Amino acid sequence: MSDRGRVAVFVGAGKPFELREYPLPDPGPGEILVRIRQANICGSDVHLWRGEMERMGRFPPTVLGHEATGVVVKLGRGAEVDSYGAPLREGDRLVWAYYVPCGQCPACLRGDVHACATSLVTVHRPCELAPHFVGGFGDYYVIRPQQARFRAPNELSDEELAGANCALAQVLFGFKRVELRWGESVVIQGAGGLGLYAVAVAKELGANPIIVVDASSHRLRFAQLLGADATILLDEHPDPRERTAEVQRLTGGWGANVVVEVAGVPDPYPEGIRMLGRGGRYLALGSIVPGKTFAADPSLLIGPNRTIFGVSLYPPGSLLEAVLFLQRRRNHYPFHQIAAQAFPLEEIDNAFATAAAASAGKGVYTRVGIRPEGAEPRL
Repeated sequence: MSDRGRVAVFVGAGKPFELREYPLPDPGPGEILVRIRQANICGSDVHLWRGEMERMGRFPPTVLGHEATGVVVKLGRGAEVDSYGAPLREGDRLVWAYYVPCGQCPACLRGDVHACATSLVTVHRPCELAPHFVGGFGDYYVIRPQQARFRAPNELSDEELAGANCALAQVLFGFKRVELRWGESVVIQGAGGLGLYAVAVAKELGANPIIVVDASSHRLRFAQLLGADATILLDEHPDPRERTAEVQRLTGGWGANVVVEVAGVPDPYPEGIRMLGRGGRYLALGSIVPGKTFAADPSLLIGPNRTIFGVSLYPPGSLLEAVLFLQRRRNHYPFHQIAAQAFPLEEIDNAFATAAAASAGKGVYTRVGIRPEGAEPRL
């Protein structure tokens, strides 16, 4: 093994990534040095790349990429077991929670580490300072002591595993927050990575019908493979009132029990709220760009007793649930196809262009991955 590794450094919106090499660190107490097998480009990475997240603070130079999986290269003292107590050894495959809760704020003290005041800030750190390997778009990554980590089953491919520690865990926790019940109807606004996982999870939770709205016919066909009962293509139903009427028809005139926003923009919110039945719950997961707004009519919430749930991150247990979900249902759903297209690290600029096209509903793939050189896909 070389004593150095590469990272693709994000130096600013609209600028090419810079490949840099840094010496590999010796993991400290509780830390784990992992070799990245696959890191997917999440929608939030695309927002940063486009320059849409600058109001959240100054990020570059840093290493993006949080939806990732890898293998243990070296264990620091005290890191010999995962967060569930399973023993860890060099060569074991891992998934990890990508954020670090502070453990001291009111949210952390009441057990809501996903709502920690500083969790989101911990995702993007300067890469010029040790340990340098602070994001998934590189050869290596250093898991910090406070990060939850779980050993992954060997039968799961890297393509399946990489989506566990962001998209799938987020969806599982979101449905838990809105308390989705057996037989309830669900509308999913957006069929990207989050939306496709939401279809499969809703199916497993017994939702009926599951209705997916998207601009891409390819994505909607994929959603059907994952369990969608009905789809609404935006080009075929360009009027929001028409789409809302279609949801009413498909739910027997009652409206949906749950609507999930995973489109990544606020435009669908008024429409989604109108798609809800009385007492319905709106699960807001995708629109994270500060400053983008929608015109709200409070009467649409108050009169029909509708509720909006904003959900960011997830508790560590949701990540373990995600791994177990993938292991249990891998032969039932084509999870490996969600991030089937992957680029080598040196082609990260092309990968982001492809991911940006996918986020706009263009192209074939819903999630784009980065596989560092030497990390071949596991079949």
